[in-house]
Amino acid sequence: MKFRKILMLSAIVIGTITSCKKTKVVPDVVTPPPVTPPTTTTATRAELTKDSIFLYAKELYLWNDKLPTYEVFNPRKFTTYPASLDNYEEELFEITKYSNPYEYKPGSTSSKFSYIADKADENPKAIVKSASVDLDGNGNDFGIRFGFYGTTANYTIYVTAVYENSPAEKAGFVRGDKITKMNGATFGVNFDAQYSAILTALNGTTIKLEGIKSNGNNFDLTLAKTVFASKPIYKSRVIDAGAKKIGYLAYARFSSMTNSQAGFDAAFASFSTAGVTDLIIDLRYNGGGYIETAEYLINLIAPNSVSGTVMFSEHYNTTMQNNQATILKNQPLLDRNDKVQYANGKIVTYYDYIANPYSVANNTSRFAKKGPLNNLTNVVFIVSGNTASASELVINSLKPHMNVKLVGLTTYGKPVGFFPITLENKYDVYYSMFETKNSLGQGGYYDGFVPDYSLSEVPANTIMYDFGNVNDNYLKKAIDVIAPGIVVTSQAKTMSAREKSLAVQSSSVINSDLSDREFKGMVENRHKRKN
Repeated sequence: MKFRKILMLSAIVIGTITSCKKTKVVPDVVTPPPVTPPTTTTATRAELTKDSIFLYAKELYLWNDKLPTYEVFNPRKFTTYPASLDNYEEELFEITKYSNPYEYKPGSTSSKFSYIADKADENPKAIVKSASVDLDGNGNDFGIRFGFYGTTANYTIYVTAVYENSPAEKAGFVRGDKITKMNGATFGVNFDAQYSAILTALNGTTIKLEGIKSNGNNFDLTLAKTVFASKPIYKSRVIDAGAKKIGYLAYARFSSMTNSQAGFDAAFASFSTAGVTDLIIDLRYNGGGYIETAEYLINLIAPNSVSGTVMFSEHYNTTMQNNQATILKNQPLLDRNDKVQYANGKIVTYYDYIANPYSVANNTSRFAKKGPLNNLTNVVFIVSGNTASASELVINSLKPHMNVKLVGLTTYGKPVGFFPITLENKYDVYYSMFETKNSLGQGGYYDGFVPDYSLSEVPANTIMYDFGNVNDNYLKKAIDVIAPGIVVTSQAKTMSAREKSLAVQSSSVINSDLSDREFKGMVENRHKRKN
């Protein structure tokens, strides 16, 4: 879950404040919290960073009231690994255990929400370790999202998505292509034994793929990892369902407004021109992203009548709401060009950019209608276990105001968000900081949203269709929810030889982590609008 620096430039690590000199890019020294680590001249850089990870959590973490004292926690004890980042990650994981049962449950091996990132890996020109495309649409990969369906004994590998401008798109891959071989080795049986080889193939700089195209033709193609820029909209179209005009939009991630707005505006303009009265928003693989972009999509969908009313609110911990998180004086608030800002000769920080910045009142968003689509009746969201965070925020915010239905599988369950805390000018720490609630005060969906219509993406003995194809199992059901009984396209009663060659044997997804290597989160990036 790596993506490039969003909001921060530098941070003072608490244990070093006695030795740091003021510069034009570092905020003034502040008094440390009441419980402080031992300050010694022999402390290492890594030890001081471990101190900071804990001390920031004591003030910023959503469940900070559950954390023990510095002395009890002892952040400097994390020395298991030779690499500093591995020890920092172990410490952060230990911090998140105190949230039980929210982002940690007994037996978990990693935090569900919080994480720490090496800023070098967030650069798309570096190696993107956990994401094919970052939130600004920058990729450094093959440009394919793979899906593994069936059982561990007998499974099918599908191309589930292809990213714009990627090597895969340029080679002609589309959603629904079936992979039978990677780098000359045949896959599809004994997944557990083949997992390591699959991972090696996906992490290579080149990959040779063989299989069957969705049109029935065989393929044998080699892709090379390349840096590319991708837009986040997979597909948009208007579907005629009897007397109804349905707008369909498949959206990959809540990318930056720069990367998303033009596509949104074009899609909704076409919906308006066609007389669309109902929407299907496909977020099945959308793990979230920027709150600013989610807010824009909500305003495109919402009716005019709700303008000015509450959309959602962010709820920080009591320490932050009472403006007692003085540690944030160490975090400069950069402008939209990532430049340090000054007011009255002092650097503007996350602590003081407005009065009481983390109160509920100052973090309540209201509807402000956007776009030409004003008379929507229904909106159906296509969702899955990969639908997370900002995607769930859109759904939850619209529920009190429209007829909202969900088709697919239970969503990820991430009602919390964050902004990054920078340490050593090298690491961005993403603590769970706030929970969002809609206008009715509804939130807390840590176990995800259960769909109104729960069904498999690719039922057994069927095939995968591209985004927007009305034979797609999710889309077909979504259309039926809006226009019951209307058959848009009839499927053949018997499968053709081509379809049989592409069919999945079982509908289960056998490894969602390997399939979904993109960011999951909800990034509060709107502070820059408020200063």
